[in-house]
Amino acid sequence: MAEKIHPSFKQTNGNNNPPPAVNGGATNPNFPANKAQLYNSTRPVYRPLPRRNRRSCCCSFCLWLTFIIILLVILAAIAGGIFYVIYRPHRPSFSVTSLQISQFNLTSSNQLNTKFNFTATARNPNKKIEFRYDVVSIKISSKSTNVGAGTIPAFDMPKKNTTKLKSIVSASGQTVDDNSELKSDLKNKRNIPLTVQLDTKVKVKIGGLKTKKIPIRVVCNGIKAVAPAGKSVTTAVTSGVKCKVDLRIKIWKWTI
Repeated sequence: MAEKIHPSFKQTNGNNNPPPAVNGGATNPNFPANKAQLYNSTRPVYRPLPRRNRRSCCCSFCLWLTFIIILLVILAAIAGGIFYVIYRPHRPSFSVTSLQISQFNLTSSNQLNTKFNFTATARNPNKKIEFRYDVVSIKISSKSTNVGAGTIPAFDMPKKNTTKLKSIVSASGQTVDDNSELKSDLKNKRNIPLTVQLDTKVKVKIGGLKTKKIPIRVVCNGIKAVAPAGKSVTTAVTSGVKCKVDLRIKIWKWTI
């Protein structure tokens, strides 16, 4: 009985020779090649680094900014409280002592001529603060019509000081509109409401510290006057008149 010869598990070509070796003995890979064969399987996989969220960065910046602003406000409040406790600062006060009218007439051509003897009192209520005033400009008006102007020389106000201020306020040839209420008041000999406005700049001295010049405006409302007849002199009613002192701080284009 003849023996059966089984072929080897290795594939042979037509010449019974083994397939040619590739790269030093390794056989050709199956086709098509898989990814592990096309790319080196030992190469690390690329993973992009995580990016920080822009929204979280913006929120962190806003939180820090808010915290800094709150901290600055608290520090400013503490410093202001300490300053107030030490110096007890108060604004200067003004009052109209007297306003005598020696001339207040209107010509046929609507030209106004006036003359006032103006006296005011300035007070510094502070025990540790001094004021130094520039020249003070005075304007007297009646219902939006200017009826006189004048000045007061520069002066100093030491601690706990009271100073009397005097000036001649006048107007010459001031044109008055035909429809002005002032003309009607003069014609009917009624009381004339007057407003006094003072404008100046002041330096504040606190111990050895001196501030820059700060503009201030003083407005006194509620004065009632009667035009004199002939060469007589009348005195305006100033009792109960209140004067308001405002700081004129200018920020860019606005004045507050």
